[in-house]
Amino acid sequence: MNKEIDMVRQRLNDGGYTCVVLASGEEYASFERGVKPLLSLLECEKSFTGAVAADKIVGAGAAHLYVLLGIRALWANVISSSALKVLKYNGIEICYGECVPHIINRKGDGVCPIETAVADVQNSKEAYRLIVETLRKLQR
Repeated sequence: MNKEIDMVRQRLNDGGYTCVVLASGEEYASFERGVKPLLSLLECEKSFTGAVAADKIVGAGAAHLYVLLGIRALWANVISSSALKVLKYNGIEICYGECVPHIINRKGDGVCPIETAVADVQNSKEAYRLIVETLRKLQR
């Protein structure tokens, strides 16, 4: 594992964050769950191209959002097999603690709805659209 990945991994775990992104010497960290922190980063006017990130749980939806952010390397405490495929396909260096078949929803009784929404999607822009649409449905 390279030093930058190890540094953000340690920051993630020591700080109790859900995700940490290190871009151009600046750190962005969040306690928000799910894909919300990544959507917030995509909506801000900063560039994350070449950034290094660490995340507690990475499903396929989060993987697509990391692709859109342009990160180059990622640590995941837990990653789904579909997220791993997305990241590898897009040339993102990935290190992880545990790979699982899929991410479980918050109730613990099924697959994460974001993971389900992007299950058959390869295009990250299309995945973004589906993620936003799914979140809108869940908020109703």
